[in-house]
Amino acid sequence: MERYANRSGNSPITYYQINEDSITVYFKGNNKPYTYSYRGAGTSNVETMKKIARSGSGLSTFINRNVRNDYD
Repeated sequence: MERYANRSGNSPITYYQINEDSITVYFKGNNKPYTYSYRGAGTSNVETMKKIARSGSGLSTFINRNVRNDYD
């Protein structure tokens, strides 16, 4: 698990974990992890989320616009 860089300073995301076919995201004030997999969110979306997570900016926005309820 890695701490999300939160370069904008206002992201609700605290940590993320990248796996081969998924990404798990942790939000402030919520102990429940959200896992977005190839099966649920789509391969392209998950791969984009991995890149965004590593960059530290824009992950929450991407989730809200593209895969909000597509977690496993």
